[in-house]
Amino acid sequence: MGQSSIKLSRIVIADIWRHKWILLLSMVVLANAVGVVYTSHATRKLTSQLDQLLQERDRLDIEWRNLLLEEQSKSEHSRVTRIATKDLKMVRPLPKEEVVIRLQ
Repeated sequence: MGQSSIKLSRIVIADIWRHKWILLLSMVVLANAVGVVYTSHATRKLTSQLDQLLQERDRLDIEWRNLLLEEQSKSEHSRVTRIATKDLKMVRPLPKEEVVIRLQ
């Protein structure tokens, strides 16, 4: 029995050696298939990440526009004047009450 298993293993190795190109091409096809699956997975993951980043950009853009509108409304001259006169009870000084300070 030991002799036949050695003979059988030699036959198998000889057969594999004779068809080495087919075995090599099969391994290349298998490696290519694994590469395609990995690339498809990575592409889907990156596409999902891109969609999330685009949504975040849109949200930040909307927030930026709202902040610009708020800044414009708060810095409007008529609003500042109205708050100064009504809320803070400020009045414009008369020319005789003005004091000019000069730095030397």
